[in-house]
Amino acid sequence: MRSAHVQGWTRLHSPSGHDEARAVTGCRRAHHGDPDRRRAMSDDAAATIALVGNPNTGKTTLFNALCGTRARTANFPGSTVDHHAGLCTLGGGILEVIDLPGIYSLDLDLPECAVCSDCIAGRLGPAPDAVVLVLDATNLQRNLQFASTVLRRGVPCVAAVTMTDAARSAGLVLSTESIGKDLGIPVIEASGRTGIGLVDLARSARDIATRLAPPHPAVPFPHATPGTAACAEWAAGIFERAGGRATRAGTDPLTERLDLAFTHPVLGIAAFLATMALLFMSIFWLASYPMDAIDATIGTLAELVRSLLPDGLLSDFLADGVVGGIGATLVFLPQIALLFFLLALLEDTGYLARAALSLDRTMRRFGLPGQAFLPLLSSHACALPGIMSTRLIPGRRDRLATILCAPFMSCTARIPVYVLLCGLLFANEPWLAGIAFAGCYALGIAAGLGTAWLLRTTILAGEGRAMVMELPPYRTPSLRTALLVARDRSSIFLRNAATVILSISVVMWWLSAFPRSDPTPQSQALRQVAEAAVAAGDEARAQELVAAADSLDAQTQARGSFAARVGDAVQPAFEPLGLDRQLTMAVLTSFLAREVFVNTVAIQVQSGDDVADPSTMEAMRTATREDGTPLFGRGTCAALLVFYVLAMQCLPTLVLTGREAGGWRWALLQLGWMSALAWVAGAIAFQLVAT
Repeated sequence: MRSAHVQGWTRLHSPSGHDEARAVTGCRRAHHGDPDRRRAMSDDAAATIALVGNPNTGKTTLFNALCGTRARTANFPGSTVDHHAGLCTLGGGILEVIDLPGIYSLDLDLPECAVCSDCIAGRLGPAPDAVVLVLDATNLQRNLQFASTVLRRGVPCVAAVTMTDAARSAGLVLSTESIGKDLGIPVIEASGRTGIGLVDLARSARDIATRLAPPHPAVPFPHATPGTAACAEWAAGIFERAGGRATRAGTDPLTERLDLAFTHPVLGIAAFLATMALLFMSIFWLASYPMDAIDATIGTLAELVRSLLPDGLLSDFLADGVVGGIGATLVFLPQIALLFFLLALLEDTGYLARAALSLDRTMRRFGLPGQAFLPLLSSHACALPGIMSTRLIPGRRDRLATILCAPFMSCTARIPVYVLLCGLLFANEPWLAGIAFAGCYALGIAAGLGTAWLLRTTILAGEGRAMVMELPPYRTPSLRTALLVARDRSSIFLRNAATVILSISVVMWWLSAFPRSDPTPQSQALRQVAEAAVAAGDEARAQELVAAADSLDAQTQARGSFAARVGDAVQPAFEPLGLDRQLTMAVLTSFLAREVFVNTVAIQVQSGDDVADPSTMEAMRTATREDGTPLFGRGTCAALLVFYVLAMQCLPTLVLTGREAGGWRWALLQLGWMSALAWVAGAIAFQLVAT
């Protein structure tokens, strides 16, 4: 494995955190301090083992292969560092497997290192019965130095040697038997990608953990920390005896050429922007088919509910409030799953680490340290884990600047809003919609970096810190790992849809449905004419008249509802952005969760002119205001896009900022700055596009 020594780098973690380093603070949502969950899992297992190793050793891929879908994410009690836990049934019996964060030493003063050390020592609960040391064959000497720090603890251990295929390609053939003899523990070649050695590894770990095999004998290990001469000499001896004298193929010329391009200060950034633009355009094209299918299914389901129930509040509640509200969010599930699937593939190739390196110089110009890359990239999933992971940034000023600019990164909650508005803005031009979608991400990054520069040159002025980052080798991405990442992120989105979004959808339906309005004279007259048409045998004419009467009643109901009253009171403040009462109400409700904007608009639209339209997207596309103009004009779409890129619109993030920054004054500063910037930029966008 190659190291990139660049001025100003001190971080040693995977940049985006979806592989080994994704178990670090906040990179995935977790069950905080949930000992009952672990106890229930442990009751079914014969023993508990922990996977430990350096980052980028294939540890989490190995974990996924051992546990498959029987895995979950959790926190140790009293800690914000996530770990993965699952059940392994390979080799007979059941094992609980804990995937600890990838670290370089048990002794570093970092949260993830402390958690690994405390877990092995049993200070966070029951100690694991055995530890599996994951050793990368392509970087065995350094991995052995880390292994010595675990072996000196005296815990029963098994070693899994990964990346052996890459080592053989480089002309390096290692003897696991020789390594095991030197370490005094079982050493097994294993691969999470191909499945080689998984059964043997599980069986050996179970035997050691349940004491069916004797614990490893006392073997002298160097009493020195990794990186010292004594430890390096000890590791080199094991490496040579295992076959490390074999001739290495040297540095791959293709790797060198790719690194020169991807880490170049100009070409690297251009490659990153082009990659992201291509990724987002692919999402629009690939996801359009499942989106249309889900949208049609939701519309059909809503119509089915109406046909099975008599007209009335219950029918409206189930069709508009429940099916329509949840369906308006579910339609965007394909984009979210595809986004994280493609990002996981990119990270697995080793490219994202190069992207981080190429962006470092740019980030420093805006006053952010290299350590900020992981929190900012994590914030593209959700600002909450991104802000929590800023605990890994040592300097307080650097940490505060990162916290305050992290919410500008476009999180998954914004995706439904972006997809809706970009789709409405460029309905028949998906490639332009993809560019606009990518532009939203670029605008958020630019606003975040600009905010960081403003903070670091004014109230948070001060010197930055240095960083070193390790470049993983280029590898063929694992489809299994990418699918698991997409599954995990999609499940989080679905849980939100089943809880927060459903609750807000029901509230919004109630606000839109009450107080009930009486039928207007015009609608009553239309119904009388419809009855006459039925008597005359003109069923088609009667249906048209009833639909027109329903539309008039729905418009009257919408104008007199509680939602309309709130919207009327606040709408003047949003008029410069081209928003009417309906859109103003949607913006207000989305402060709790951005994606609720789509649900709120859908409920109001489906309660209006387009109740007979089975397609939610089509209903939004054809919706009109009271004056007959389109609800989503081009200027309005542009203003809303800019507004949602820049606005806070997330109450949980605001609360977490106050807690992590050490005071509500920082949270209020963040809210005020982002709201003002979003309002001004949105008004400018409306004027530019509308005219």
